[in-house]
Amino acid sequence: MRLTGADILVECLIEQGVDTIFGFPGGAVLNIYDSLYKYQDKIRHILTSHEQGAAHAADGYARASGKVGVCLATSGPGATNLVTGIATAFMDSIPVVAITGNVASNLLGKDSFQEVDITGITMPITKHNFVVRDVNEMASIVRKAFKIAKQGRPGPVLIDIPKDITALYAEFEPALAENEVKDKEEDFVSNGAVDEAISLINNSKKPMIYAGGGVISSNAANELLEFAEKVHCPVTLSLMGMGAFPATHELYTGMVGMHGTKVSNLAVTECDLLIAIGARFSDRVISKIERFAPKAKILHIDIDEAEINKNIRAAHYIVGDVKAVLNKLNQNIGTIDRTEWLDYIRQLKEKYMIKCHDKDQLTPEYILNRIYEITGGDAIIATEVGQHQIWTAQHYKFTKPRTFISSGGLGTMGFGLGASMGAYLARPDKRVFNIAGDGSFRMNLNELATAVEYNIPVIVVIMNNHALGMVRQWQNLFYDKRYSQSDLDRPTDFVKLAEAFGAVGYNLTEKKDVDRILQEALSLKRPVVINFEISRDHKVWPMVPPGAAIEDVITGEYDLR
Repeated sequence: MRLTGADILVECLIEQGVDTIFGFPGGAVLNIYDSLYKYQDKIRHILTSHEQGAAHAADGYARASGKVGVCLATSGPGATNLVTGIATAFMDSIPVVAITGNVASNLLGKDSFQEVDITGITMPITKHNFVVRDVNEMASIVRKAFKIAKQGRPGPVLIDIPKDITALYAEFEPALAENEVKDKEEDFVSNGAVDEAISLINNSKKPMIYAGGGVISSNAANELLEFAEKVHCPVTLSLMGMGAFPATHELYTGMVGMHGTKVSNLAVTECDLLIAIGARFSDRVISKIERFAPKAKILHIDIDEAEINKNIRAAHYIVGDVKAVLNKLNQNIGTIDRTEWLDYIRQLKEKYMIKCHDKDQLTPEYILNRIYEITGGDAIIATEVGQHQIWTAQHYKFTKPRTFISSGGLGTMGFGLGASMGAYLARPDKRVFNIAGDGSFRMNLNELATAVEYNIPVIVVIMNNHALGMVRQWQNLFYDKRYSQSDLDRPTDFVKLAEAFGAVGYNLTEKKDVDRILQEALSLKRPVVINFEISRDHKVWPMVPPGAAIEDVITGEYDLR
């Protein structure tokens, strides 16, 4: 077939299994949009309100589905508006292909209207990026981009296409999409490496599993559960690992790190072997490095060799796909009884596990528990970034992977609304909530227009403390209560705002109304905004103070006295 570059692009997207693309048109991508119009029975385009919303929606789609998310923007400001979303996906290892238009090839490098060097700008925040300089290379570049985004440690790839390339003709040969690329087990792990790992595990009396987002990327939650039950040891998760291990399981100790449970942080401090699986030892986990897991040998399992010994030195490591490595370990390890160690963990849980003391108050913790109970835990929960994000990780019982959609590494305020829309479009069989703070929600609330236009029934729960809550908490605890630019004394009526966009709005002020409003919101099958007023002084606990070790976690203000 002889097709235009734009048609070849769209044919290749369909070939790769893309059914949804998020974007915003402009001059440099008009040929691509004309092609999308012709192929609209095969590929759905979602017109977002802003390109950043498109990038976050593609990211949320990828996190919820495990497929590659796709976003599209024009040249210049359209392309640069994608940058925050691309960086968000890069930090959390999310497979996204971002497509940008650019000025015609003969105008590149001449400071032409709406020209930017988007490949130069995004080089540090993509796995790879391409400029299509020859229409005959269009198909191979698109296929390579999807392969790179998926293989190994996933991540975003950018394809920049000058406008003239989309109009030129070339021969197009259809091809079958490659199956997801996985290294063969024998290619990356020897029996000796597995035997050494098993020896470390068998010789430990107090092992601890620390699992991260790599378990979810590898679709290895079942293998992790089997491994934990065989090793018979407690499991803690990073923020990106939420859902990789069921929060209702007796071996689960909660999140680890700066806002981790005291149980997890003390257990990591006391363990003699820390088994890190698909996790990268971020600063939010380890805090004071000299006192992190001081009694433990480190066994690190990760697909990215660059993460080995980067932040924490490992006694032994296995570089490989987490699912394949766990399968090998599970085939060769026996069940070990560690009653004494688990009795100690049980005592820590009885003494320190986070509990909700909210019998008389309407609190974020109560709302999250009610969402869990009313949905039976069978919902996808997206978040913005701030206190509400941490409350969600702490108090909602995530039992399945790909149900917690949140910006971890970059901490992107404004992420949640776009991501929740993408998550719903990937999984329309699930109800999707976006847990927000009033500060984060304002960042990209324009995407309510998108949710309404396409009737995407996300339920936004705004924990409204009229402040930048996490910033204010730090100012309260560590800056002598100097609240510099963190109070948001703005008379925004979020109910009227929702209604102005065409969504449904509720004010939630009474504890007795929580179940009724949540059930009504779920029954509407429309975009809903629930404004929930909380105190400015309601804080996230536990918390590790800056410069402290994770075992020095404070559980309330009384610990600071």
